Amino acid sequence: RRGSGGHPPAVMERAVVRCVPSEPKLSLRFVLPDGSARHMQRDQAEPLGRALARIATNAAKGHGKAGKKSKKARAEGGAEGEAAVPAVRLFSRDGAAVAEEVPNAAAWQDGAVLHIGDARYRVERNPPALTELRLPRSLLAGFPVCPKVSAEFAAPQHCLFRWFREQRPAGSGDAAGEAWVETAVAERVFTPSNALVGLRLKLRCTPGDGEQRYGPAREVESSGPVEAGPGACTFDARHLYTKKICGHDSVRAVSYNILADTYAQTEFSRTVLYPYCAPYALEIDYRQNLLKKELAGYSADLICLQEVDKSVFVDSLAPALDAFGLEGLFRIKEKQHEGLATFYRRDKFSLLSQHDITFSEALLSEPLHKELSEQLAKYPLVQEKVLQRSSVLQVSVLQSTTDPSRKLCVANTHLYWHPKGGNIRLIQIAVAMSHIKHVACDLYPNIPVIFCGDFNSTPSSGTYSFISSGGIAEDHEDWVSNGEEERCSMSLSHPFKLLSACGEPAYTNYVGGFHGCLDYIFIDKNALEVEQVIPLPSHEEITTHQALPSVSHPSDHIALICDLKWK
Repeated sequence: RRGSGGHPPAVMERAVVRCVPSEPKLSLRFVLPDGSARHMQRDQAEPLGRALARIATNAAKGHGKAGKKSKKARAEGGAEGEAAVPAVRLFSRDGAAVAEEVPNAAAWQDGAVLHIGDARYRVERNPPALTELRLPRSLLAGFPVCPKVSAEFAAPQHCLFRWFREQRPAGSGDAAGEAWVETAVAERVFTPSNALVGLRLKLRCTPGDGEQRYGPAREVESSGPVEAGPGACTFDARHLYTKKICGHDSVRAVSYNILADTYAQTEFSRTVLYPYCAPYALEIDYRQNLLKKELAGYSADLICLQEVDKSVFVDSLAPALDAFGLEGLFRIKEKQHEGLATFYRRDKFSLLSQHDITFSEALLSEPLHKELSEQLAKYPLVQEKVLQRSSVLQVSVLQSTTDPSRKLCVANTHLYWHPKGGNIRLIQIAVAMSHIKHVACDLYPNIPVIFCGDFNSTPSSGTYSFISSGGIAEDHEDWVSNGEEERCSMSLSHPFKLLSACGEPAYTNYVGGFHGCLDYIFIDKNALEVEQVIPLPSHEEITTHQALPSVSHPSDHIALICDLKWK
């Protein structure tokens, strides 16, 4: 590549420097003229001169190796065997030599030029780089494919994406070559058409930082081909109501128990709970495809999910919903591998603070619940049960990006499940309401509350009555939900005026042995009103495959969706 007269090549080599304040060393990567790669770690505070001297001896070693002379030949050849140490200097972008006493962290700036003998290297400091690029294991025609993209000094929204499909083998006799055809899609999310069934996909991603800097591209191929998707899904008709994101005066909220993989894939689930569901439709990859399409299609501003496996959040939902403009927060249940997730639309809200709690820990340690805790101590059997539960409450305070005076307290929970656990749920909800009061009355006076979740409580329960009426009497039948020996009687109250935004549907959970309304979106009547409730799927749709989950519905619960308006 050298021109006449031994001029340096027109295209400068790259010297890539990674330097971040949180790490004591910076790293330097470059390729010597003989083709050998060098990767050095130097203290950020070390004077540049010492790093340059080290590069010089490194380069000399490289030349020595390139000579491939035996020890004997070197000894006989004397000085000729020793590679000359090249001159190594660093010049700033404006062409001035960088002084040798300047510390490394300040010396190695983007655009500086490193000279090693005749060779020239342009310094790239902290260029965009991909740290992870993954495609989901299962690809279905008609369902969005959302890659997991992790990058350093880059952001997924500034990366470049190019999608390729496998070439169909022309004749059966041909050896299938690795031929790829570029598709017309250059977006982060790719929805394969039916024409791609049977073909694998490949994604080429180039990391970018939004300031016209791009790093080296990486490619990833799908592990298997695109498969045919199911026909119609239960959520298709609902998507007709949610095509557009609602205006800045409105908030579209979703609450949905998505059925944790931890519970869906047990022998008990397959044979006893959901024997009517095709086994492949209980598999996590299949259900995630449906779920991502379902959630993306709701164009929501707030999504509260329950029964979210940690890996599902990290590897599937957070990357997918991120591509649709939603930021996600996760709170694990300590004893289980699942928990709660709250997503909010970045354009509409910013996160002010988080106030998550585990009910049992809060009861034991927070002065806020001292009175309740003392009352509960009178009933040791119930107290023990309450303290054994790992149920959590996720509370996020959001602020409107267009009107900073508008703040929201968004709470999300999943209460104890046992049919006879009404007394336990009452204690849990009492802790929840006290905690929400602390956030929405004390920390942020008078901000509106939206409280979503799977409350495992029907409209006739004490828990539902307590939330919506503001109080519960000590003689309520739910205090003896598990018999007299586990009675615990107390009267409780909370200051909020809450309303179930989606009313009291016949059911939000529909399995072989049970159907009932367990999920709610409670809203602050004083500050918010319901603009529209997105209709639930018809009974016919729900029971097409007997019950839920099914090949056309990914959970045993149904998502609640409503549009709310600030009063």
